[in-house]
This record gives sequence, structure tokens and C-alpha cells, in this order.
Amino acid sequence: QVQLVESGGGLVQAGGSLRLSCAASGRTFSSYVVGWFRQAPGKEREFVGHITWSGGSTYYADSVKGRFTISRDDAKNTVYLHLNSLEPEDTAVYYCGARLKSGNYNYWGQGTQVTVSS
Repeated sequence: QVQLVESGGGLVQAGGSLRLSCAASGRTFSSYVVGWFRQAPGKEREFVGHITWSGGSTYYADSVKGRFTISRDDAKNTVYLHLNSLEPEDTAVYYCGARLKSGNYNYWGQGTQVTVSS
């Protein structure tokens, strides 16, 4: 069974940075894509970006491109979301999800809150 556990959220001032972690366990992830999503109050869950575990290619939503980056640490089975130049509009619960390269996201973490103050 795949388990994803996010951590690293918190309160930060506008312009600041955070690093979120998504620790994965339960299987070998070489065939998986790990994505980051966020959900602000009253809004639908929004795709932020993803990384392919094998090869490490990344893709980002336009709203975060140039400010957020995704990386992975194979030894720790962990994917990171680096949030830079944060804006109040980035306030949300951030989730990581996993899917096979040709599948839908069907594994999710519990989420971690990011709050950006102005």
C-alpha cells in the first residue's frame, strides 16, 4: 500500500520561502509520477506541478512557474516542493499525490497548510 506523508507547511511572510516534503513508502516508485496540488478555502483543488520519479522531469502550472520547483531524493524516497517568492494567493493546503505514468492520481497524502501573510 502506497503511503504519502507531507510536512513542512507553516506561516510565512510574503516574499518568503518554504520547502514542503512528501515522504513516500510502500513500493518502488520508479514507474510513478508524484504531483503537488493545492486547495484554497472555497476553491477547487489546483494542480501545481509534478515530477517523474524515474528521470526527474518536471512540469509546472503557469501560476507557479519560475517561483516553485520540485525535486526528489531517491535515497530518502522523498519529493520536495520548494516555494519561493510566496504571495498571499499561495495560501492553501498543499497535497502530494502519486500515479503511475499512464494513470490517474489515486494515492494522496493528508495535506499540509501553507499560510502567506501580506
